[in-house]
Amino acid sequence: MAGILEDSFETYKENRNFILIFSIPFIIAFAIPLLAPLPTFVSLGGIFLRTASIFTNLNFFGLAVIMVSFFFSLLFISFAFVAISLVVKAKRTRMKVGQRAMKGIEKYMGRVFLAFILYALILSAANIAGYYLGIETALTDIVGFILFIPFFYAPSAMVIDDQGLRRSMSNSAKLVAKEPQYFLLWFVLISIVVSLVSFALIGIAGTYWSRYFILLVNSLLVLPYFVIFQAEAYMKRFPILKH
Repeated sequence: MAGILEDSFETYKENRNFILIFSIPFIIAFAIPLLAPLPTFVSLGGIFLRTASIFTNLNFFGLAVIMVSFFFSLLFISFAFVAISLVVKAKRTRMKVGQRAMKGIEKYMGRVFLAFILYALILSAANIAGYYLGIETALTDIVGFILFIPFFYAPSAMVIDDQGLRRSMSNSAKLVAKEPQYFLLWFVLISIVVSLVSFALIGIAGTYWSRYFILLVNSLLVLPYFVIFQAEAYMKRFPILKH
């Protein structure tokens, strides 16, 4: 499995200028929830709403702001996912990144955005149900992890193989079941890396400022690498690319 780590790093290194530019939407996307008129907190480089505030302090205006923020946040994330996945696709098909990106971003953004919307809505429903059942954290975590399997390769399948939402989710679940090592490696590695980044920056910058430094590092360096990892792992289903 070391090969996938090396391939992902090489892709990042060879296309770092494009990837850094395409990663800027991650920063915008993760910062947008700060506009929500409810208490937020920063954890492991992400910005989250406090769920209890939604049930006790939410009004129509607050709901509208949250929905708009939510919409644009996922839109920016979709753009970044598609653009970075196109970098991997361009490398494998030996096409210029700029040409590939210009032709593909608009085509695939809608599909990836729809996938993220669906995932977020199901997760939100689990969160709300868990709140009333008194098992909010456990239910959200379980549903999120199980649901992540059919969504893991879905954006890569949409960009690389031009697949629709249903087919990409089905193929993602099959691929994870057939070769779970890449999925497990991705999940374990990103958890370790994000935790180490958080620990290091808290020690350097302190509790308050480190939250925003963590957000910046994760958006520009960590998350782009793991998006590349997903696309590279998806490409490994071609036997010729496994060697």
